[in-house]
Amino acid sequence: MKKFSIERLSFGTLSELPNSWQNQDYRELFRKMNYDNPDELKDSELKEMCLMSFTDVEPDEAAQIVLAYLFREALTEGQIENLAPQMMTEKLWEEYPELSLHEGFFKATQLLYAAYNGKFPRTEAVRFRIRLTAEDGGDLAIFDAHPEAPLVRLLAQGMSGSALINRLFSHQLEGARFDEAKHILWQLDTIEKEKDHVVFEVTSSSYWLDDFKYADSYQATTHEDSASTPEN
Repeated sequence: MKKFSIERLSFGTLSELPNSWQNQDYRELFRKMNYDNPDELKDSELKEMCLMSFTDVEPDEAAQIVLAYLFREALTEGQIENLAPQMMTEKLWEEYPELSLHEGFFKATQLLYAAYNGKFPRTEAVRFRIRLTAEDGGDLAIFDAHPEAPLVRLLAQGMSGSALINRLFSHQLEGARFDEAKHILWQLDTIEKEKDHVVFEVTSSSYWLDDFKYADSYQATTHEDSASTPEN
């Protein structure tokens, strides 16, 4: 077990994931809507024009277009047809049973929410920075290759026992594998790294980590996943 001092440096909320939609994504959506010559559009116009084009079709049809683009390999056509109308009333980035699709559902809903002026649920994510200081500087190597599992284990200890992560993933937090961790941390950036500490910026769903806003400074232990244990 590796011991760290954890300090929450900042905490805020976001309605859109940074850099989640690129200009090429908008052009591909135009092609799915049979838009003529999307490559001729100026980069500065792409997002606004894409949102306007969505309003030419019904919301559930637009949802199908976005889901088909994002999940062309993960979901069948029938699943997309069933999920599209659900997006108008349900927070699929929280409720869908497959965690690996949560970030994609968030991206889809944030775009459709903007296009249809609130006919889709409002998305909310959290972004915060934390400093992890190691008693032994060599312990920072635990975050080099696969930082998500050891980091989520540390974050969980900064929240109450009733926090969702602690209730749903108690076995993974204590055990040898926490494969879900990489789907809980949607964006993870290293802001600073010195010999005895590292600063991370974390972006995730408020569903998982909103309670971390109450964390201040604390000490916790963590461990990395066992490479010898197969993933589920």
